[in-house]
Amino acid sequence: MPVSVREFLTLLEALKAGVINPSIDGFYQLARMALVKDEQHFDRFDQVFGSYFNWVEQIIALSPDIPMDWLEKKLQRVLTEEEKAAIQKLGGPDALKNRLEELLKEQKEWHGGGNQLIGAGGSSPFGHSGYHPEGIRIGGDSAGNHTAIKFWEARELFKDYGSDLALGTRNIKVALRRLRRFAREGSTLELDMDKTIHSTAANAGMRDIKIRPERHNQVKVLLLMDFGGSMDDHIQRIAELFSAAKAEFKHLEHYYFHNCVYENLWKSNRRRRDQVTPTQDIIHKYRPYYKLIFVGDATMSPYEILSPNGSVEYNNKEAGAVWINRLIDHFPHFAWLNPEPESIWQYRQSIDIMKNLMKDHIYPVTSNGLESAMHQLSK
Repeated sequence: MPVSVREFLTLLEALKAGVINPSIDGFYQLARMALVKDEQHFDRFDQVFGSYFNWVEQIIALSPDIPMDWLEKKLQRVLTEEEKAAIQKLGGPDALKNRLEELLKEQKEWHGGGNQLIGAGGSSPFGHSGYHPEGIRIGGDSAGNHTAIKFWEARELFKDYGSDLALGTRNIKVALRRLRRFAREGSTLELDMDKTIHSTAANAGMRDIKIRPERHNQVKVLLLMDFGGSMDDHIQRIAELFSAAKAEFKHLEHYYFHNCVYENLWKSNRRRRDQVTPTQDIIHKYRPYYKLIFVGDATMSPYEILSPNGSVEYNNKEAGAVWINRLIDHFPHFAWLNPEPESIWQYRQSIDIMKNLMKDHIYPVTSNGLESAMHQLSK
């Protein structure tokens, strides 16, 4: 984890000051707040924290193998609230550990629905699918009581923040913000904090409010998105990307294509047959300072890229590669975002062809991928 000395000392000072109750959950929240300064590291922090504190994992790993048939769920006891309240805790982690080691020596066969041995569906502290106020879940699923000491299983809350994983709309916005050029314009006003403080101080403490036009992102983006066919598998992710881009860029123009760009693009997929825009007109309309972003899985027959009449929908007079080259020659800042996992790109010939056409400016739709793409577009 990238943690500075100052951040670590802040954590120690907070512990010394007693700002949390002495609980593992409290320490988790405090440590994450003090040490993690980037959302993409939340998941990594959970993994490191869980690895260090999840002592139950170590107990199971160091113990002899538990036969799987001991953990087979053959019945499920339903306990009343009075029965649950009558179950006694064993006395914490050390007592649980010692008792588990004893059972591994004593128990010789399956035992389900009970209250002491390793099994399933009962009120024993060892096993799964049952109830105990202080237990170790071994194998199987939780019964939903949320009482197991083996508690660090909620990583999925922050998995989407990982730098190598797919993103939600909020995280995409964070990555897209790397591509910004602000300007102040218009009549909408906001508080100029620095000038207000300086002017108030210079005025012997008499408040002197200073205002200024709001800043707007002046980057202009031309977004070309693949639609239909194999892209149906990525509808949700591309919808999130499009939503984030619309919110982040004031000057955003978008068009659709299918598989590869040819002589026509369209604004509405419902009217793609009768309302199209010639690609050449788009090249003439938008100036070279527009940032050109393609979005597509680049998964198609190589003929669709390299050959006239290669389109699966109609007879295109010129190969898709010709139009790709015209676009990137006109727009010097360009990138291709591919929602397919980068690990499978090597198995798709068409992706390799497109990667060469795009001069390697093709990136996965992950936090790292988007940041690399924004860096390329900012050059």
